[in-house]
Amino acid sequence: MRNYIPLFLLILFLSNETLAQSKPRSNAFAFKLKDPIVLDGELNEEIWADSAGWNTDFMQYFPSDTSLAEVQTRVKIAFDEENLYLAAIMENNEPREYVSTSLRRDYRGQQNDGITFTFDTFNDLTNAFQFGVNPYGVQREGLVANGGTRSEDLSLAWDNKWFSEAKVLEDSWQVEVIIPLSTIRFKDGTQNWNVNFYRIDSHAGERSSWSPIPRNFSILSTAFNRKLIFEEPLKKTSANISLIPYIAGRTSTNYLENSSEKLTPAVGGDAKIGIGPALNLDLTFNPDFSQVEVDQQVTNLDRFEIFFPERRQFFLENADLFDSFGQMRSRPFFSRRIGVDIDSATGQNIQSKIIYGARLSGKLNENWRIGVMNMQTATDEEAGIAGKNFSVLAIQKKVFARSTIRLIYVDKESLALDEYQSLFNPEDYNRLVGLDYNLNSANGKWTGKAFYHRTFESRETVKPYSANVYMLFSDIHWSWSASYQDIGKDFNPEVGFLPRSDFKRFNPDVSYLFYPRSSLINRHGPKVEFEGYWNEAIGTTDRDINLSYTAQFNSFSEITLTQRNRYVYLFKDFDPTRTGGDKLPAGSDYSTKTVQLEYQSNPRNVFNVTLLSEVGQYYTGNIQRLETVTAVRIGYKANISMNFNYARIRLPAPQKDADLILVGPRIDLTFTKSLFWTTFVQYNNQIDNLNINTRLQWRFAPVSDFFLVYTDNYFPESFQPKQRSLVFKVNYWLNL
Repeated sequence: MRNYIPLFLLILFLSNETLAQSKPRSNAFAFKLKDPIVLDGELNEEIWADSAGWNTDFMQYFPSDTSLAEVQTRVKIAFDEENLYLAAIMENNEPREYVSTSLRRDYRGQQNDGITFTFDTFNDLTNAFQFGVNPYGVQREGLVANGGTRSEDLSLAWDNKWFSEAKVLEDSWQVEVIIPLSTIRFKDGTQNWNVNFYRIDSHAGERSSWSPIPRNFSILSTAFNRKLIFEEPLKKTSANISLIPYIAGRTSTNYLENSSEKLTPAVGGDAKIGIGPALNLDLTFNPDFSQVEVDQQVTNLDRFEIFFPERRQFFLENADLFDSFGQMRSRPFFSRRIGVDIDSATGQNIQSKIIYGARLSGKLNENWRIGVMNMQTATDEEAGIAGKNFSVLAIQKKVFARSTIRLIYVDKESLALDEYQSLFNPEDYNRLVGLDYNLNSANGKWTGKAFYHRTFESRETVKPYSANVYMLFSDIHWSWSASYQDIGKDFNPEVGFLPRSDFKRFNPDVSYLFYPRSSLINRHGPKVEFEGYWNEAIGTTDRDINLSYTAQFNSFSEITLTQRNRYVYLFKDFDPTRTGGDKLPAGSDYSTKTVQLEYQSNPRNVFNVTLLSEVGQYYTGNIQRLETVTAVRIGYKANISMNFNYARIRLPAPQKDADLILVGPRIDLTFTKSLFWTTFVQYNNQIDNLNINTRLQWRFAPVSDFFLVYTDNYFPESFQPKQRSLVFKVNYWLNL
């Protein structure tokens, strides 16, 4: 630990370097409403008809960031004891059609026309609520975390009840929004928030914001928010308690085991309880996740476990409090480990039933956040699985301008069997304690992270720790980063994600961007990256040296060409096709060179394509690899896409050649803003499986749904069935 102290001190010093931001600009003002608002999108009430108090002069964010937006936007805000009211007018230069990829709630992507409102209600410049509406009245709401430095910092998993209407006029479109104050967490008696508003205009290819954001930062960034001043202090006048009961039924057949499950009903539900001004208590009993969409399969050519994101709703809300610890190669907590266990007879992963869950999360004040979670899974005697109890504690303290110190504790316990006279098995536990420091400078140019995590088990362990120091500097032209990671031999976060252990890693990179005066190219530039792994026993085990050049166009399309130089030492036998062929022996090493091309077409087009192609050497042979996603948008009613992955691997004997194919057509139909039908087919010859998943969703009331989900798995060659299931689920959101 002492070896990392100088690096920790460097990051702390940079945290305090709160370089001056751009000159102060005028604040927004929220007017106390005197007369009621009729939500119709017309904006004909007196409060909106008054020309005073509109927030104007939106600045361009893309393609440039130095001038006023070509298509201007106006936003006005009002409030009363119960609600927040928003009006926005989005001007156009000419009549035109608007782009909406679908009518499904929580739209996302820079191709969608829309206006977004961001509220940092505790003025910490780090966390925020976000609400958005598009010209067709489709809503989205989300939570911004970590200062909005990356697109991943916006989670659209947060759901709540609020109301809006949109209206398209000849030379503009406008929205009217009502957000119940009980929906938002804020300090009772506060009189100001930090806010920003941004707009995406697909016709002009322009993104703009009310408070200017430099284009080398994410448009989600909260570092540049300005003040919203309320005419009088806000008061919390109503409790926020919601009940979400559900009823579900499931029937399935397993043809491989010659077993079936008759239609089995299930009942359960969630409760959401607001505690104080800014804490949420979420409870779940007998949760059911059968409506969750299946994972998108991948062709796996990696030696280590592949990360698949969490999709279950209960674990997604306020997830940043728990899953933003560590980094992608060493996560102390990964919620997908909950509800998954190993069958003692087959050694295979199986789903284990979750009995209940509870989570308390939110703000204690402007500087402190807390998250506490407890989940209990059931015992399955037939599979030889003891029930597990999972506890997680996360504490976050804001320091300096926008940085945070975080503490995490994770405890996995197994229920005791008959031979133990206690609730938990004293010989079967896994615990973790970790400390993270997240750097976010006031001007957003410096970001970084330092952490130290340690696991505890009943067995004797050697070096059960994970440590990392990372720093990123970014301005309009230059960007550089450096990361050093050290993971000990016996670091074992069983409720986390750790593809490999016992290594040290160093990963610096540097890039530069040119901004030409061009109607075609927006920015372009080179990047150099080095990544090296080593350990004390072997020495160097992996090394990547990559040289790339990227060009981003004003149309939002982008192309990157990369020359990759890899070195790999195998410390375990490995089949490079992962199809059951002869393995390359442990102790052998390989140096390879490849060329990789990535391309993303203009996402605003009716037809668009994403492509990744790589050719070159592969272990003892060569590889040609192609990954594409082609998509066609039919208005906002239908999206039809095709995932296609092909890897042509040629290896000398005794290893065998392989032609790995993964095909995934997908049809997403949005009949109305409340009726959706998605069908996803996936053929994967690497695992010899054909999967069909089709899901019907009817949103019959606000945040209340009926789901019907059919899933089938076949052997591709014979089309003989493997497994089949049919699920229905109805849930209803009730505010008390």
